[in-house]
Amino acid sequence: MRDHWRRLGLAAAGVVTALSLGAAPAGAQASPHHATSPTGNDISYPQCTKTFPSGQAFGIVGVNDGRAGTLNPCLGPYSGGGPGTSELYWAATTSTGLASSAGGTQPLVALYVNTADPGNTYNGQPVADWPTSNSGGGADPYGSCTTTSGGLGANSSACAWQYGWNRSSQDANQFLVPAAQQLGTSAVPTDPGSYRWWLDVETANTWQTGSAGLQMNVAVLQGMLAYFQSVGSPQVGIYSTSSSWDTITGGGQVETLSGLPDWLPGARSLSGAEANCAMAGFTGPVQVTQWTSRQLDYDFACG
Repeated sequence: MRDHWRRLGLAAAGVVTALSLGAAPAGAQASPHHATSPTGNDISYPQCTKTFPSGQAFGIVGVNDGRAGTLNPCLGPYSGGGPGTSELYWAATTSTGLASSAGGTQPLVALYVNTADPGNTYNGQPVADWPTSNSGGGADPYGSCTTTSGGLGANSSACAWQYGWNRSSQDANQFLVPAAQQLGTSAVPTDPGSYRWWLDVETANTWQTGSAGLQMNVAVLQGMLAYFQSVGSPQVGIYSTSSSWDTITGGGQVETLSGLPDWLPGARSLSGAEANCAMAGFTGPVQVTQWTSRQLDYDFACG
């Protein structure tokens, strides 16, 4: 995603795991598919300041700079540039919305965010934005996020849920809203609830381990989902693979995440992406599939 297989995943405090799954994409290439096919592109910080794709039916834009808690500098206008430097503007104003009868439909623009669960400490250092209470908002189903005797928020499911809520709130209000407002056009809504959001769940990000850690990973995702639902998003989905999902959450039908649509990477061609629509999802139905061509990500809208 996308940073997907190429991203480094870091926690919001700026810590990072050692795993990276490949090189960042080069400049955009011409679309290899016919303009009336139900295919789109997803882009993020690796395409910042490069030529954006063209001819896409829909666009999915990364809000973060490859890790949770950071901003893609080209979400809005880049460094004081015009609307043409904004990936959000690109998706909203150049996507055709065309789709063949074989495929499904996607909004002209959707957004995806990086996810992570660093816990209250990482490599022995406190995580600066790990919550110490439920003051960030939301009805935490795990109870109260409390503070330890050392002044840190507890490494608990309650604090993990709040961490997830806070990350989504930051993505929506500190990153999306200002970017959309800078563009100043009705083509790019400023309301976070107007958008379809995807949660990027990959092992390249920072996650906890062990049975308690897996539950806290799930709690982070539940908190992120709850925030986007609270602002009225028409849909929240999951980008991952079955293997990554099992490693991060323990697999199975996770409570409150079951039934969410899936965005499935891994295909090597358009035909492979179409075929992957028939695969079993890890949370719900496969709605979008992804393949890479000439170092750019393409997406197929499943029927």
